Amino acid sequence: MKVLAINGSHRKGKNTAKMLNMVLEPIKDAGIDTELIELMDYNIKLCKACNKCLIRPECSIKDDDMGIIAQKMLESDAIIIGSPVYFANVTSKLKIFMDRTRWMHMCENLLDGKLGAIVTHAGLRNGGQEITQWILESYLLHHGLIVVQPRLPKKSIYNVGVMGAMFKALDGEKIKWKKGVEEDLLTVKMCRDLGVNIANKLKNKS
Repeated sequence: MKVLAINGSHRKGKNTAKMLNMVLEPIKDAGIDTELIELMDYNIKLCKACNKCLIRPECSIKDDDMGIIAQKMLESDAIIIGSPVYFANVTSKLKIFMDRTRWMHMCENLLDGKLGAIVTHAGLRNGGQEITQWILESYLLHHGLIVVQPRLPKKSIYNVGVMGAMFKALDGEKIKWKKGVEEDLLTVKMCRDLGVNIANKLKNKS
């Protein structure tokens, strides 16, 4: 079994990557192979809208790194996507990636039945995380993935998704920021609970 985490942030190794690693920790502890990839490490060209993928499950663009990522997705049992929120949506790099997976969906849902999950992060407490969560959840569902929620069975609900924020408090007109996502204890808990749920569901499927 393998779990693939995809970081759509334009800043490698920062808060979104840290959140993804928090999700992966309990999965690793369960003895499941994991991998985190940073989209900024890959050359992904824009979709040409040639519509060849309407005829057969194949992308016409062959001279970039998208094929490498696609193969990792096909070989994984679960896919976790993380995105910071810059303007109430996924990042531009992540949107290009999403468009380029069209060939895996149009003729045949090649990712059907895999597990999927989402984490988002923004500066503000209400900075568009829920909108971005919905966009990514819709993306996974259209690919046929089974979306895993962070709430542990028979436990209280703390949040509707794994959403982090740098906002800490308001001091008059001045915002106080957290030093890092590690200070957001709710986000840390939700990341780990999500990882536990993914590991348990994968173990139950095997």
